[in-house]
Amino acid sequence: MKKKNAVATILFLSFFISSNYVYSKNSDELYEKIDLFSEVLETIKQEYVNEVDQGKVMDSAINGLLQSLDPYSSYMSPKSFDGMQTDTKGEFGGLGIEIGMESGVVKVITPINDTPAANAGIKSGDYIVRINGQQVQGKTLTEAVDLMRGPVGSEIKLTIRRRNEKKALEFKIKRAVIEVKSVEAKIIGEENKIGYLRLKSFNENSDKQLFKKINNFEKKNRLTGYILDLRNNPGGLLTQAISITDFFLDDGEIVSTKGRKISESRRFFSRKGDGINKKPLIVITNNGSASASEIVSGALKDHKRAIILGERTYGKGSVQSIIPLKNGGGLRLTISKYYLPSGKSISEIGVLPDIFVEETEKNFKIDTETDNQLKYAVDLLNS
Repeated sequence: MKKKNAVATILFLSFFISSNYVYSKNSDELYEKIDLFSEVLETIKQEYVNEVDQGKVMDSAINGLLQSLDPYSSYMSPKSFDGMQTDTKGEFGGLGIEIGMESGVVKVITPINDTPAANAGIKSGDYIVRINGQQVQGKTLTEAVDLMRGPVGSEIKLTIRRRNEKKALEFKIKRAVIEVKSVEAKIIGEENKIGYLRLKSFNENSDKQLFKKINNFEKKNRLTGYILDLRNNPGGLLTQAISITDFFLDDGEIVSTKGRKISESRRFFSRKGDGINKKPLIVITNNGSASASEIVSGALKDHKRAIILGERTYGKGSVQSIIPLKNGGGLRLTISKYYLPSGKSISEIGVLPDIFVEETEKNFKIDTETDNQLKYAVDLLNS
């Protein structure tokens, strides 16, 4: 093979070898595809109307490879990888939305509560078609994220396609430093006191913040029950979902993961002890409740430990591993799917509520007058 095609060959060979590719009768077909890719790359270099940045072309090829697997696997450049690590620690700059890819289009998984995107009216399920007038379709997820990030205080224009809306919607949003305080808590009611807990994300400190709020409530009040609000919670760390579910369960399986490797097929169980002493618990969900939120709500539903109220969750039932790469970037790769104690997979289905209550309030200001889902939950605990 010619030296000028060596880069493409190394890229594909390294991928298949690292994936424990087993040489078989399909080996010839594999090498034919590698040669074909090399030929296409060389033709682009020589014949394309504009001179191309081969580094960007290769990045796009890697992302295309990953996105052909599922909407959640992607390549992160060193800059994006560094930004992702900041995200999981609870502070980052941007708009405050969790996004994914669906059929080559950027889709909003959920806007994070009390962020510029949520306050502007961006909704779960929206499709981002333009960023500052620039067409998004055809770009990678990483490229879309990079376009949305910018200096704090600068303005960005998003063009959105929304189901049941004939015309595209435009939103002008100011970028901000997104400080994700995982937990917001409040006592609702005077005679029958209810502990309200809004969990906004599952970052590395979420469980500690949540347990601290509950312990403070228990010391100072005689509560009749709790409401755990997971609306617009895009998920996060699997370990946090397990820890928080364990807190409310006295025993039983929380979640299981099944992957290609035996090491990725695991089952997680709760330990003895219910952190709120078996007091009534209602979990509120909506279409923006995803991933770790679905583990918590699904497990509590299966064990009949909580009543799930609201709308069906998003349906992201897969686990991604973040794998550092030698260039300082990272690989977000789906390594397993998770299953609820009932054995059901959440992928593309979501967790169905026990009581369906349509959402009206979008900003969730802990107001039982304007938030019909919260009002229903409070009335149910008081009944």
